[in-house]
Amino acid sequence: MTTRTFRITVRGVFDGLSPDQRAGLLARASEHDVLQAAFTPEGHLSYDVAARPAFTFRFLDSGEAEEDILEAVERAETAATAWLAERGYGFKRLKSQGEDLSQAPLGKRQRRAIAQNTTP
Repeated sequence: MTTRTFRITVRGVFDGLSPDQRAGLLARASEHDVLQAAFTPEGHLSYDVAARPAFTFRFLDSGEAEEDILEAVERAETAATAWLAERGYGFKRLKSQGEDLSQAPLGKRQRRAIAQNTTP
């Protein structure tokens, strides 16, 4: 059985931030810039509180079967919620989405590589 790689995105909105919490997020904004965003096993948080109170966590997980993505999404959502709760950040409108990379469509470069490696 092959291992499947899952990318999970957990999105939400900060809610009821105190002035100190907002200032803390702004102070660490460079660590959480969307241009630095990556899918990681521990989860990567990105936000731009100066523009809007939305945030995104990106998680990388794996499983052996297609249905394992459901558990991966649940783990990601639990981890995101725990991170927010540990810091006392309120949030709302949490939405999670998972993608099984083995089911993702190939890009133009990947299709070309496959075509070059096949012999008629």
